[in-house]
Amino acid sequence: MAVNGAGDLHIEETPGAWPETPADTLRQQNYDSDTIGRDLNPQTPFDSHFVMNGVHYGRSFKTEDARRLSSERTAVPSLANSQSEPPTSTVEAAGAATVPPIPLEEELAYDTKEFAPIRTTQSTEPALQRKMTEDDVMRVLSRRRTYSSGRKNSTATAESGSEIEEQAEIERLMSRMFGKGRQAASEEEKTRHVGVVFRNLTVKGMGLGAALQPTNGDVFLGLPRLLKNLITQGPRKAAGAPPVRTILNKFTGCIRPGEMLLVLGRPGSGCSTFLKVLGNQRFGYEHIDGDVTYGGTDAKIMGKDFRGEILYNPEDDLHYATLSVRNTLSFALKTRTPGKASRNQGESRQDYVREFLRVVAKLFWIEHTMDTKVGNEYVRGVSGGEKKRVSIAEAMITKASTQCWDNSTRGLDASTALEYVQSLRSLTNMAHISTSVALYQAGESLYDLFDKVLLIDQGKCAYYGPTENAKQYFIDQGFDCPTRWTTADFLTSVGDFHERNIRPGFEDRIPRSAEQFEAAYQKSEIFKQNLQDTEEFESHMEQQRLERQAAQTKATKKKNYTLPFHKQVLACTHRQVQVTIGDKSSLYGKWGGILFQALIVGSLFFNMPKTSAGVFTRGGVMFFMLLFNALLALAELTSAFSSRPILLKHKSFSFYRPAAYALAQTVVDIPLVLVQVTIFDLVVYFMSDLARTPSQFFISLFILWILTMSMYSFFRAVGALCKSLDIATRITGVAIQALIVYTGYLIPPTKMHPWFKWLIWVNPVQYGFEALMSNEFSNLDIQCVPPYLVPQGPSAQPQYQSCLIQGSQPGQTTVNGGDYIKTAFTYSRSHLWRNIGIIFGFWIFFVVLTMIGMEIAKPNAGGGAVTIFKRGQVPKSVEKAMDNGTVPSDEETGEKSGIEESSGSDSDKDDIKGVAKNDTVFTYTNVNYTIPYQGGERQLLKDVQGFVRPGRLTALMGASGAGKTTLLNTLAQRINFGVIKGDFLVDGRPLPKSFQRATGFAEQQDVHEPTATVREALRFSALLRQPKEVPIQEKYDYCEKIIDLLEMRGIAGATIGATGAGLNQEQRKRVTIGVELASKPELLMFLDEPTSGLDSGAAFNIVRFLRKLADAGQAILCTIHQPSSVLFDYFDELLLLKSGGRVVFHGELGKDSRKLIDYFEANGAKNCPPSANPAEYMLEAIGAGDPNYKGKDWGDVWAASPQYAERTNEIQQMSNDRRNASTKGSTNDDREYAMPLGIQVLTVVKRCFVAYWRTPDYMIGKFMLHVVTGLFNTFTFYHVGNSSIDMQSRLFSIFMTLTISPPLIQQLQPRYLQFRSIYESREANSKIYSWVAFTTGAVLVELPYSIVAGSIYFCCWWFGSVGRGRNSFESGYTWMLLMLFELFYVGFGQAIASFSPNELLASLLVPIFFLFVVSFCGVVVPFAALPHFWQSWMYYLTPFHYLLEGFLGVAVHNRPVICESSEFARFPPPPGQTCQQYAQTFIQQAGGYVQQSGGMCEFCQYANGDEFAAGFNVYYSHKWLDYGVFFAFCIFNFVVVYVCSYLYLGGARKIRKSLSPAARKQKKASMQN
Repeated sequence: MAVNGAGDLHIEETPGAWPETPADTLRQQNYDSDTIGRDLNPQTPFDSHFVMNGVHYGRSFKTEDARRLSSERTAVPSLANSQSEPPTSTVEAAGAATVPPIPLEEELAYDTKEFAPIRTTQSTEPALQRKMTEDDVMRVLSRRRTYSSGRKNSTATAESGSEIEEQAEIERLMSRMFGKGRQAASEEEKTRHVGVVFRNLTVKGMGLGAALQPTNGDVFLGLPRLLKNLITQGPRKAAGAPPVRTILNKFTGCIRPGEMLLVLGRPGSGCSTFLKVLGNQRFGYEHIDGDVTYGGTDAKIMGKDFRGEILYNPEDDLHYATLSVRNTLSFALKTRTPGKASRNQGESRQDYVREFLRVVAKLFWIEHTMDTKVGNEYVRGVSGGEKKRVSIAEAMITKASTQCWDNSTRGLDASTALEYVQSLRSLTNMAHISTSVALYQAGESLYDLFDKVLLIDQGKCAYYGPTENAKQYFIDQGFDCPTRWTTADFLTSVGDFHERNIRPGFEDRIPRSAEQFEAAYQKSEIFKQNLQDTEEFESHMEQQRLERQAAQTKATKKKNYTLPFHKQVLACTHRQVQVTIGDKSSLYGKWGGILFQALIVGSLFFNMPKTSAGVFTRGGVMFFMLLFNALLALAELTSAFSSRPILLKHKSFSFYRPAAYALAQTVVDIPLVLVQVTIFDLVVYFMSDLARTPSQFFISLFILWILTMSMYSFFRAVGALCKSLDIATRITGVAIQALIVYTGYLIPPTKMHPWFKWLIWVNPVQYGFEALMSNEFSNLDIQCVPPYLVPQGPSAQPQYQSCLIQGSQPGQTTVNGGDYIKTAFTYSRSHLWRNIGIIFGFWIFFVVLTMIGMEIAKPNAGGGAVTIFKRGQVPKSVEKAMDNGTVPSDEETGEKSGIEESSGSDSDKDDIKGVAKNDTVFTYTNVNYTIPYQGGERQLLKDVQGFVRPGRLTALMGASGAGKTTLLNTLAQRINFGVIKGDFLVDGRPLPKSFQRATGFAEQQDVHEPTATVREALRFSALLRQPKEVPIQEKYDYCEKIIDLLEMRGIAGATIGATGAGLNQEQRKRVTIGVELASKPELLMFLDEPTSGLDSGAAFNIVRFLRKLADAGQAILCTIHQPSSVLFDYFDELLLLKSGGRVVFHGELGKDSRKLIDYFEANGAKNCPPSANPAEYMLEAIGAGDPNYKGKDWGDVWAASPQYAERTNEIQQMSNDRRNASTKGSTNDDREYAMPLGIQVLTVVKRCFVAYWRTPDYMIGKFMLHVVTGLFNTFTFYHVGNSSIDMQSRLFSIFMTLTISPPLIQQLQPRYLQFRSIYESREANSKIYSWVAFTTGAVLVELPYSIVAGSIYFCCWWFGSVGRGRNSFESGYTWMLLMLFELFYVGFGQAIASFSPNELLASLLVPIFFLFVVSFCGVVVPFAALPHFWQSWMYYLTPFHYLLEGFLGVAVHNRPVICESSEFARFPPPPGQTCQQYAQTFIQQAGGYVQQSGGMCEFCQYANGDEFAAGFNVYYSHKWLDYGVFFAFCIFNFVVVYVCSYLYLGGARKIRKSLSPAARKQKKASMQN
């Protein structure tokens, strides 16, 4: 291909493995001239030389020439048949130097360590004669970012000739990774499937688009409703299966190699579905019809054998937060390094990884971040834009031939989004791939980077074709594109009647519905060209397929994973170690916590005697050691679900098999678990004085280690096999109960009922417990001591005594440990290594289960978001659609169906009539804000001044980091940190106490109670924020006006919901604004980034609503980030900040922003072109976001300008005029809250009850846990008898009841924290209600549900086991005490949550606090065996001591004990004495009874239950004392909830402030005055 000086283009047959004609040369010209050519050399004209994949392109050609190329798009000649003669191209470059073409032979030599000397033509620049090093190239490549925003007036000083040479070197460098040299040598490159074709692609999925809000009542009313529907609607509709609807309808087209497709459409139109299906992510859809082929290969074969060549990248950047950027990319490279046959000669794996890493780091400007963590919301890391570039680099590494990117610019500012798409353009060109991208707000510079555009309207194809023809296509249909509208905004506007503009005369001729748009497109010339293009490309693909088959070898027959399985495991293991080391603080914190708990447990069992007094506690300590380490593994559940999205992404990228990751996790656990087990075992083992022989210690350590490994794998397997954390938690809740009870400690195997006894054979903990017990007791001789030595007394002789320990022999005072465990537990030392083998087998089994679970894991099902309506408030059209199984009409999206554009203006006027107006002026002067920073201070705002007037829409703008949100929060009085100085006045007077309540503040994050309907949210705000003098009905009527104003009538009865199941983002933003408006803000409205994260249509609607409000008389101040020129025109005034928080402009914008532009042009800024966006122009003029900006300080320019003096005088005049004028009493309202505390509490409590009523999942989970654990407890201890061990079973049954509290607490804490986050982030700042109302609501709503659940548990548990045969008083007392227990755990859980900043910490604190409460209550270690230190104070401070005493005292009172034969202590009576005579004295002192059998005395330790209870320091007579003390503990818990809530929600700050020296000085001064 050559370009002559006249600009004529010639295409010749050129050699190479890839299509020689770029997909769209014009598009590459635009991109490369912006990002490389012009950026390296701002003066270079458009015609410059370009090399891509070894192909030379001239750049001096016309659009028609480029379009002429579209028919010649992609030819794939084989390398064997290609000519050796390279193409030539000569381009004059700015009169400086001419770069000759690069011959293929020279390019093939690029892979050497040194670059070939650069050949140049004659030039006046002597510097060009030097040999250029690779470092020079890298330096230039790094510098690209400085110019990447395309600033044509940049002050680069390098000579154009040298920069063209540098550009050529950059292309040479890229050819090392993607050029012909590598392609010719690479077997893998020859067999790639390039290009994608889709024909008649139709996707169908389940879903209504609307559903009814589920409630707790559905549990009871579900069956009656089903019967009613069966009778009225017939069996098919009564079954309730959601209908199948078409998500995409008959899409046809192709994306050639090197082409980029832009996918546009409103949210819910099907963009994500299109990208998923194109990315071969087909899970979750009902039917996918039509053909999608990749390089001529069917989608099914690609998914089976070549899935690594297709890539779908979701919206979120999914990376391990604690990995550095270098490690993230190195891992990806290691897993995708091709085999030897596909690498250059002599290039090792390490060389490939090193070289590729260096190139992508330079290409995507991330070399400075390589050693920084990627980060997330909790871990500090790289910025959002840098994280996006890491994602692109990761995708580049895959070398996937087809790549789909879903909404990846969301949350990025315009300049970062442009860099992102430029990176994709670079990747597409260099790797010669097919790229599809869905974008929200695409500016013109972004749009120009694409070759084709697809516009989707409600699942129908409204346009598919070249980007440059799209605008004209819709103009020809009758739509008008106003000046300064971007093409992308124009395209998305045609499907929205609020946005679209119609050319005169076309009012009745334009397409209006999605079906009409589709029909119009299918009749168009563009559609015919598209079909022709697709057919032509298909013929090329067939040729490519034949060549690929010829080049195929065994190595490239399948290309799912590059590495063999064992190397995948090694790579994942290395990565997992890096992830763990990256989060050292968590690791050390965990180990520190284990050491602390080990010290507590060790002190609890300190120096146990090797006598009968230590037998029970010796078993207890081993049970505790096993249980503690096993339950530590519970944390695996959370991490399993948090890392699953990353796993699924890497699986789709074909980095590794999920099974390899499962194995790698296990390998990494081996040393980590060994460390944590050693820490715990070392401390507890030696503090409690277990058997001190090396073999016994190391065997115990080994048992603990292998059991903990087994339990880690068990919880991981549950996590891998469950769809959600909620399901997994329910399963593990029941599993933990089974693991604890059926270990053999709480209930001996001999007493187990047959229906549950099988659990001991499938319980790894039981095998571990037997192994530990036999290891400890086998060589132990237990010396019998009182009170276990019977009988005792002056006349007792050793040969006539025996021991109460099971396994004792008559007439012996020592018991063999082996006999003890054999009799009591049926354990044997001979089972030790068998048990270890069985545990090992369980471990392997669970690891395999985890591998299978991870392999079969699927991403979430595809389908649109669902709007959920409250029963009885569904709009008629939606209800009809739900009945018919069709998609609801426009009402679902908040539009008024049937209303055409012509009627819009009149209805708008009607809507705004009743909206409250402001007539107060807010002024602020000399605002300065400083914060403490790294030992010094940092000023964020400097001498800011301005005003907000009624009826005016004011924009607050500036570059990222200029202080926009800081200023907004400062003006709204929401800053609680640092020092603020300045004058804030309302009508010239100081701010009233009601200021925060009387202003509206719409946060950037849309925080709402998810179960509330739109109407309820507005009414809640109106009720509590409008003055108490306003009648309630009037408040509610005003809410209806706001609903109409914001066009939310159709969704007024819809619940707000969470993202994906509820309102979409635009609707949520409208609710946020509506909630603030419903309060009738008397002063002004603040809005923080109301258009952030919205698509262009939604952003347009939101700004249109703001304009309506301003026209109604509201005063509005709004931060907005780089709006389009269309949105910018809606604003009246602007306050512009530069970095450092200084004002650079404040005043009216004028028509088409003329006043703003005139100000900048008059002060030396370059002229603003008519087509430019003024919002971008002004930011560029002040050097916003440019680190190399060397121009004037616009803050100084403004301070010295006449406009500044004019504004200052205007503010002064305004304040004086308003102060002297008569004003409403609103500014004198000094009530902090509009409504009294009683009304606040009632309203908040009502909302909390409604929220719980509409959260059936939480309630079902809570009730099911009570029912399942109650029944499990009952059937474990079913019809418990009267033997000595049965008394112990009663104790452990009660103890099991106490252990249900941790999972219940884990369930309720997120609910409390969710309420608090809503209050803290929005409602507290707006002074809607006080912290007392919030806390009361959060506490009260739990109590009735807990009491009902507790009563159900009581019925399931008490009568079948412990309470069998008890009288009504004892049953009633137990129920009352159980109700207190329900209140206790609610208060206990909420108390922990009230001082925890997040759910993670709260859930980690629960086991620590619970361990403290339960360890000292006298069950784990009986009162008599407790060390004196704990016995003297902690025992009496533990609430469970009183609870246990109350339960146990009543359960065993006056119950006779009848020992079983194995429980008797047998001894011969002395000659001449009966058993009664011999033991009478002892029985009178110690209790119990004796009987004679076969010449031997049989002594039973207890005669009745009260004697058993006394052994645990439990007395029936204390029952009411216990009830009273435990009630006091419940009250104490709730007091802690209130106190900690107050302190957390600002009370601590107030106390600190009141005690500060400045406050004391101020108080002293006021007292003196």
